[in-house]
Amino acid sequence: MGLLPHVFAYGYSLDEFNYSNDDVDRRRIKKNCIPVSILHGDHTDGEGLRRPQLKEDAEEEEDEVSNEHSTLSKNVETFQVHQNRIANEHIKRYKCHTCEPPTCLNPTTCTDAIQCWTSRVRESSGQESVMRGCTKETEQLPLICQTPSFSGQQKRQASGQFQVDCCIGDFCNSGDFPELPPLYTKNVTVQSDSMDYALKMTAAILGPVVVIGTLGAIILFLMRRVHRRRLCNESRLDPDTYYASDDLLRATAAGDSTLREYLENSLTSGSGSGLPLLIQRTMAKQISLTECIGKGRYGEVWRGIWFGENVAVKIFFSRDEASWNRETEIYSTILLRHENILGYIGSDMTSRNSCTQLWLITHYHSLGSLYDHLNRTTLTHQQLLRLCLSIANGLVHLHTEIFGTEGKPAIAHRDIKSKNILVKNNGTCCIADFGLAVTHQQATDQLDIGSNPKVGTKRYMSPEVLDETIRMDYFDSFRRADIYALGLVLWELCRRTVSNGIAEDYKPPFYDVVPNDPSFEDMRKVMGQ
Repeated sequence: MGLLPHVFAYGYSLDEFNYSNDDVDRRRIKKNCIPVSILHGDHTDGEGLRRPQLKEDAEEEEDEVSNEHSTLSKNVETFQVHQNRIANEHIKRYKCHTCEPPTCLNPTTCTDAIQCWTSRVRESSGQESVMRGCTKETEQLPLICQTPSFSGQQKRQASGQFQVDCCIGDFCNSGDFPELPPLYTKNVTVQSDSMDYALKMTAAILGPVVVIGTLGAIILFLMRRVHRRRLCNESRLDPDTYYASDDLLRATAAGDSTLREYLENSLTSGSGSGLPLLIQRTMAKQISLTECIGKGRYGEVWRGIWFGENVAVKIFFSRDEASWNRETEIYSTILLRHENILGYIGSDMTSRNSCTQLWLITHYHSLGSLYDHLNRTTLTHQQLLRLCLSIANGLVHLHTEIFGTEGKPAIAHRDIKSKNILVKNNGTCCIADFGLAVTHQQATDQLDIGSNPKVGTKRYMSPEVLDETIRMDYFDSFRRADIYALGLVLWELCRRTVSNGIAEDYKPPFYDVVPNDPSFEDMRKVMGQ
């Protein structure tokens, strides 16, 4: 009841504020009451109201009630304002420090304050500002002192942090400013989210790639394994490579003396010629012939599969058994192996279609002979030098005798030509076909020409060989003939080398003066000129 005198002082009475809606409704009922005699028509034209007048009276009554409601609402609002003023007048007032952000260095004094406060604000950039102030109106208290602080951890849309501490008492806000926890800024959150997204994308991309790569490697390994197994099965089961009996034999690597001993003992294959050392095991059962890659005067050359690997199989006709024997003997020479000499695997004898075949198994080179290579492609100067150097190295190794307990005799090829030189995948050459080779040992001065009556290729024969003036008992004569033939091969290589952007077509030596298959007489005429 302490507030009532102040209410009367402003000119208002309790009856006005207690004027309720019930009073308004009673007035509305009273004014809307119409005599029953009027409703039943018991009236005269001069004394009672007619029906049109009833509608007009009702509308006027509605307007009057609406005006009374509006007046009542205004009176209530005015009462609340004056009530707040009365309350502020009866609240105790204090003195507070006030200062402006961001440093708050020059404080002033605020009087008539309800509460004092201090605050600290931190922007998203990390910059902080402090402030002291006071609150003089009760309406401001919920906005300042009853607002929860923001630490920057929960609300993602906020751009900073703030903390407000309120107190009651004179100069109670003179102490330290509030402290804020570390700011978890939006940039850190965005950076963390970006890193997480990058890691997820990397895992999403690399994961399938690794899985597909692993599966591909496994599938490739299995396919290669199945392919090799199939090739091995074919090499074992191919009926064309089977012997008629298990008593057929294979030659093994042996020294010259052992081979010569067996030849002198007249071990034959039925064709009247001596054979090299034989054992009761054959390579022919293990090799499957796949394609013919060349033909010559001695027979054919096939590509075969031996335990999944490519090998070259040189098949001699039975009439050329002497060449097969000689070549097997030369290849079996100790220390013959060299990177520029065709690699030897073994020799064998088999029967196909009731015909005796003599096999010589060597390494396989897919580029074929130097003759084929020069017909297909031209050469650069670097390729020319590489090919020439490798051929010369191979020929030097043949011509050189190696001394020692297990030495190597000097060997002359006697049939050097581009068709008897193979091209390897690394761009070098290796020398093949030793059916006419001659060996010489300096210790005994023994020259072994062999029993093969055939001679070399006439186009590559030296003049002394053509006119039969060569000394057959002198080993250097055969080496000189090899060097002459090597010179013709080098001429073929140089002709196919590009010089100033031009390379000649491949042609064999003396192509313009002798026919394709020259005779001794044709070559003698050329040499005589």
